[in-house]
Amino acid sequence: MTQRARRLLAAACVFAALAGCSNDGTPTPPDPRPGRFASSHPGSVNTYWITAPDGLVVVDTLRTPGDAEQAIAEIRKTGKPVVGVLLTHSHPDHVGGAGAFREAFPQAPIHASRTTDQAMREDKRGFYPLAHSANANFPTEPTYADRVFEDGATVEVGGLHLKTATFTGGESDTATVYYRADTGDLYSGDLATVRVTPALIEGNSCGWLKVLDQLDGRFPAARTLYPGHGEPGAARELIDGQRRYLRQFRHLVRLAIAPDSPEGGTVTPVEETSIVTELDRVYPDHPPVADLPALTPVNIKAVAQELAAEGPSDCAEADELLAPVRGYVDAVNAGDLDALAGVFAEDAELVDVGRRFTGRAAIRAWAENEVVGGKLTVTEVAENRPGYQRLLVRFAPGGTGGFDAHYAFTVTGSTIGKAELAYAR
Repeated sequence: MTQRARRLLAAACVFAALAGCSNDGTPTPPDPRPGRFASSHPGSVNTYWITAPDGLVVVDTLRTPGDAEQAIAEIRKTGKPVVGVLLTHSHPDHVGGAGAFREAFPQAPIHASRTTDQAMREDKRGFYPLAHSANANFPTEPTYADRVFEDGATVEVGGLHLKTATFTGGESDTATVYYRADTGDLYSGDLATVRVTPALIEGNSCGWLKVLDQLDGRFPAARTLYPGHGEPGAARELIDGQRRYLRQFRHLVRLAIAPDSPEGGTVTPVEETSIVTELDRVYPDHPPVADLPALTPVNIKAVAQELAAEGPSDCAEADELLAPVRGYVDAVNAGDLDALAGVFAEDAELVDVGRRFTGRAAIRAWAENEVVGGKLTVTEVAENRPGYQRLLVRFAPGGTGGFDAHYAFTVTGSTIGKAELAYAR
């Protein structure tokens, strides 16, 4: 391209008000990623805006009108009209700013699934008065959807077609996700978050684990997940990370309410402090998703009540493996070396068919050379007692074929203290 041609093209960029131009004056394509605004802590919440053929489609409306107005200011900078608003679920921190969006963009209808709209109108748990009492900026009356669609319907907003799915009995009583097939973008609300402390106050951790399995199976082609809290990321990684957190939490609380624990089914103050300390160690810098004081102790109480009421098989599939053991299996299959090493204690010991590796660093080096890139399938829990599991597994070093083996794990707290790997006979 000649210098004169570059100058003419650069001028055209200016006069045609294109989205942008590179240094040599050639037009740059618009960024396909959605915009994002995250409110301040505590309880930071996300709202997103997606570029559609006819304008912008907003996902969720933040906790308060004030938070929403900050997001609206950012959205206005795009110069594009808002043509619709989507709600993922009825929790106060995602719908409290809906009135501000309606006032700012009266031409943009608010959409919600039928179950989400019903949950908002009934508010059986009394979340909205509670939210207002905790934060006077939360509206006294919620703003409801203008357009209600059937659960699981494909929604057309602003020329954009989004597949939806509704899940019940998990993080919230009902939740709707939105999937954009052409980009692989999945807007998950609070079903899978990242680097945050979730709210487990509804006592549905078992149901949440089951919902994550359903979500994983429903959208296998999803590439990027846009959560209600925390940074967007790879869909499988965020879903697996949420699983690990929930399993770890349930494992720690279960130890505290075991019959042989200091006060049996009661979580003592010492046990509560121990759980909080362990979670802070394993999950540092995980701010709470809700602006509630002492969210983790509240979560512990709710999950303890949930576990006490569960039958022995209610969540057997989700809880079959001890949390650190499940973490090891998930990390192998994800090829996540850091996560794999992280499930072992600092002074852990691993014996692989007679070869002994001592310490987390040595185990990490072993895994990097001999494990990562393989596929590990658990075929049977051969032995299962407190703090110990022996598994029959199939390990395929290259992802296919492989051999049968017995893996025995000794677990202390939230980490593996010893692992013994031997060929199955």
